[in-house]
Amino acid sequence: MSDTSPNPIFNPMPPVVVALFAVICMVELWFTLGPNFVTGTNTVAWRMQAIERFGVNAQIVQWMVENNHYPLDHLARFVSFTFIHGSMINTAVSCALFLAMGKMVGSAFPSEALLVFFIGSAVVGALAFSLAAPDGGWLFGSFAGIYGLIGAYTFMMWITLRVQKAPQGRAFHLIAFLMSIQLLFGVIFGESNTWIADLTGFVTGFILSFFFLPGGLSHILEILRKS
Repeated sequence: MSDTSPNPIFNPMPPVVVALFAVICMVELWFTLGPNFVTGTNTVAWRMQAIERFGVNAQIVQWMVENNHYPLDHLARFVSFTFIHGSMINTAVSCALFLAMGKMVGSAFPSEALLVFFIGSAVVGALAFSLAAPDGGWLFGSFAGIYGLIGAYTFMMWITLRVQKAPQGRAFHLIAFLMSIQLLFGVIFGESNTWIADLTGFVTGFILSFFFLPGGLSHILEILRKS
């Protein structure tokens, strides 16, 4: 008997995307409701305490390097910072971008690759931020990891355009647009060095894609030779 069940209108979201999205939402929910259970604090103070406890700061990284001492709680900051946001609006924007990019990248890459793109790009982006902007303040939020997914998506578009013998520069329109927006915001609202983490995250995601596309690196090289 043949299976006559209709195909779903929407492809399911990759489980790893759902899991990471749930963590981000639970952290934001804790920021919103947590102060109600702790006397003598408010939402703003609650967030600031979390940023200082779990965010990335160049001075902390510099202290670890100078003393050749790398406590686990400080190393964990390179992952934990990506789940902390400065406001509910910032969280909402991050979640929207994360779900969109996670779904698109998940259509070509396995779930473990999505996790590596997001977390790996966040770690490398935070390290680059710490080394390149010693006075850059605190780094927090999901954008470095999201830019890693954008890097993977750009890689997908680049390979597709190359195979189609279409102008490959079109693959980089999205990152160019986003970087332009960040530059504009920097001019309007004041200089911020977080773009270092975002751009590094993008490059990291793009490079990692070479190793996770089905068929492996040899398959990619074969495509590039034929195109």
